Amino acid sequence: MRHHRAGVHLSRTSSHRKALFSNLVAALFTNEAIRTTDAKAKETRRLAERTITWARRVGDVLTKKPDRRSTEESARVVHAVRMARRVVRDRYAVLKLFDELAPRYLARRGGYTRIVKLGQRPGDAAPMSLLELIPDEAPAAKPAEPKGGKGKGEPKGAPKAGSAKEASASGEKAAKGSKKEGAKAPAAKAEKKSTKAPKEK
Repeated sequence: MRHHRAGVHLSRTSSHRKALFSNLVAALFTNEAIRTTDAKAKETRRLAERTITWARRVGDVLTKKPDRRSTEESARVVHAVRMARRVVRDRYAVLKLFDELAPRYLARRGGYTRIVKLGQRPGDAAPMSLLELIPDEAPAAKPAEPKGGKGKGEPKGAPKAGSAKEASASGEKAAKGSKKEGAKAPAAKAEKKSTKAPKEK
């Protein structure tokens, strides 16, 4: 009976198993989604969520600049980084964890990952899963509207009310200008004819 025996063996030695899960957690932090078997995904989630919690607990301190932190706050950050490095050996993954992921989950108390079942793997029919980090739930900022914004009843692509009048007015001006030019043309031709001297025979 396996009372108080957490974890899975996966037919590997302890050193191989630790390296495997360290690499899986690092890949999850780096790519934010990995595809693996169900058993590995469940065990990786357990380790990843604990590691994210270490970073999230010092999230309020991470928002401060290093020179603005007190001695106690700096010690908390160093301790959290060392605890995360026990699981994740990849330096880039740890930096991303404390710089990007910890601020993202500052208001979330656990449940940073999700597992989506993908069916069976062709070949050995092993059940596969997609393990991914929960995306940021902050709403996207809306673009600022101009001061004379459109009314509520108007659709987005509707032209302004004065644009039709302006178009018709500009069309009338163009028509008047063309009429004037047409009237000037025969008068100019007549003046040229009158100015020419009659030919002598």
